[in-house]
Amino acid sequence: MERTVFRTSGFVALSGWLLLTLAGVAGIIGSEQNPAVMIGIGAVWLLVTTAVFTGLTVIDPNESQVVQFFGRYLGSIREPGFHWTVPLTTKHKVTLRVRNFETDRLKVSDADGNPVEIAAVVVCRVVDTAKASFAVDDYLAYVAVQAEAAVRHLATSYPYDSHDSGRPSLRDSAVVSDELTTELSERVALAGVEVIESRITHLAYAPEIAQAMLARQQAAAIVGARAKIVEGAVGMVSGALDKLRAEHVVDLDEERKAQMVANLLVVLCGDRAAQPVVNTGTLY
Repeated sequence: MERTVFRTSGFVALSGWLLLTLAGVAGIIGSEQNPAVMIGIGAVWLLVTTAVFTGLTVIDPNESQVVQFFGRYLGSIREPGFHWTVPLTTKHKVTLRVRNFETDRLKVSDADGNPVEIAAVVVCRVVDTAKASFAVDDYLAYVAVQAEAAVRHLATSYPYDSHDSGRPSLRDSAVVSDELTTELSERVALAGVEVIESRITHLAYAPEIAQAMLARQQAAAIVGARAKIVEGAVGMVSGALDKLRAEHVVDLDEERKAQMVANLLVVLCGDRAAQPVVNTGTLY
C-alpha cells in the first residue's frame, strides 16, 4: 500500500551542507594544521556530503518516485519540486500521467456463436505507486493482457446484434462500455491502476461470415421498413373511411369497402408509383 516518505526541501539540505562546509574550512584554518582535527573534520564533511547528495531528488509534474532503503519500501514522493529524503536510498520514477492504448483486433465468438472481430481502447492511470512497482512485474504489460482478457470475456457474453430480441448486444455502446470498464477496473486493481474509461473501437463480423450476416441485416431492415409502411397505410385507410362516413360523401357496402381498402393498400404499400384507372361506368 502506498504511503508518504519523509522529505524536506532540497534547498534547505543544500544550504545546511554549504554552511557545514564553510564551518569545516574555518575549523581547519583555526586548528593550526592539527592533523587529528583535520582528519575528523574531513570525515564528518564526507559523511554529511554523502548523506545530503544521496537524499536529493527532483520530482516532475505528474510523476512520483518510489523510495527504497536497501530493498525496504519506505514510501513515495508525489509533490513536484526539489526534495531531500532519507539518504542512501534508491529511487525509481513512476509516471502518474493518463495513458491510453488500444488492444489488438481479437477474433472471438459472440454469445450466439458467430465469429466477430473486436478491439477496445483503454484510458488508465496509476493511483498506487507501491502496487504498480511491487505487485506485478510490469504494470503496463499487465494492464494490456488483462484488457484483452476482459474484451474476450465481454464478446462472449453478448450477441453481436440483438435482432430486436430486447437483449443488450455488443452494438449497445453505453452498456458494453460500462461493463467493460467495471470488469477491467476489478482486474487491474491489483496493479494499483485506475481505469478511467474504456470503449469498443472496432466491431465487425469475421470475414468468412460477413456477407451472410450483411444479407441478414438487410433483410431484417427491409422487413422492418415494410412493417412500418403497412402500419402507416392501415392508419391512413382507416382514417379515410371514417372521414368519408362522417361527411356522408358516399355510402359503401362491405364488399366495396373491402375493395377500396385493398386498392388503397396497394397504392400506399407498393414500391412503385400507382397507375390511375378512370372508371367511366357506374359505381356498381
